Amino acid sequence: MANLFDSLQLGDLTINNRIIMAPLTRMRSKQPGNIPYELNAEYYAQRSTAGLIISEATQISQQGQGYPATPGIHSKEQVEGWKLVTNAVHTKGGKIFLQLWHVGRISHSSHQPNGGLPVAPSAIKPTGKVFTANWQQADYETPHELTIEEIKAILADYKTAAQNAEDAGFDGVEVHGANGYLLDQFLQDGSNNRTDEYGGSIENRAKFLLQAVDAAIDVWGKGRVGVRLSPYGTFNDMSDSDPVALFTYVLEELSKRGIAYVHVIEPRATSAGGSDKVEQDAPCTSEIFKESFNGVFISAGGYNPKTAKEAVENGSADAVAFGRLYIANPDLPERIKAGTELNPYNRATFYGGVEKGYTDYPFMNEKAA
Repeated sequence: MANLFDSLQLGDLTINNRIIMAPLTRMRSKQPGNIPYELNAEYYAQRSTAGLIISEATQISQQGQGYPATPGIHSKEQVEGWKLVTNAVHTKGGKIFLQLWHVGRISHSSHQPNGGLPVAPSAIKPTGKVFTANWQQADYETPHELTIEEIKAILADYKTAAQNAEDAGFDGVEVHGANGYLLDQFLQDGSNNRTDEYGGSIENRAKFLLQAVDAAIDVWGKGRVGVRLSPYGTFNDMSDSDPVALFTYVLEELSKRGIAYVHVIEPRATSAGGSDKVEQDAPCTSEIFKESFNGVFISAGGYNPKTAKEAVENGSADAVAFGRLYIANPDLPERIKAGTELNPYNRATFYGGVEKGYTDYPFMNEKAA
């Protein structure tokens, strides 16, 4: 029987434990330029005892940005900034993947090159509000429906970003196919009503995600690529008429590619950081989908130390990713192993700012300031 503190073969890597740091948007990159810097390096290095750190979502292009102060991986300055992070994590013995991100319609023209419209599979406006480049809330705009040629250009951006991640010293990449962002928008029929080769059937809707994964594999090899998915997720106005058929197909196709892992969000925590609400009666993704993927299955969403231990021990997950608990507990594996109390997190400091609520959470042997 496996446990949280066993090592795990993750594609080409062996990780020391099965406690994963989930990708966490914190909106703290250096401006202008969305560049990682020394403060970000300190934050990640503090959390280097995770079996694997998955970086905050990182836009593959300027077009891919949807929130202020999120980092990119498309300029020389950003690559150099990320080198500070990877060097700091590796110096502490940690491993870190970069999460490749394009938000699609979950953006605003203030983030876009030349003030253009956000892009999407179809010109369907999401409900809700968006943060503009100057941190103001605004209504979403009706996005521009991507042409085939524009899709090809974005796939080239994925490949370039994967190469930039390698140049920046990461150990691999995770393709962000979850939470209502661009690849997820193509997957789900609530946001994709195309009638060409990227719309209609499940196979067509999955094509863009799988091509983005293949672009990453071209750079890294299959053993250094993971994928994040959110079946049943409703965050960012998402829906699908048959999520079991859709995500079963996607997972089977990812299995064929032999990637390092899939990272699947439980729908009980579908708000993706937007609230603390946990839907206890939501479908259990690991129970429905784990058998569809022949490889390492990382589960995320609403776990605490007790339920994480149970998930690994009963085989419903090979590893568990923590988000909010990792924000407040830089030494989370040590705390779980010792059975000690966890620091409470401060939601007010999740997004934006500097050290407060970022690098100032105490370690187990320290007292809070």
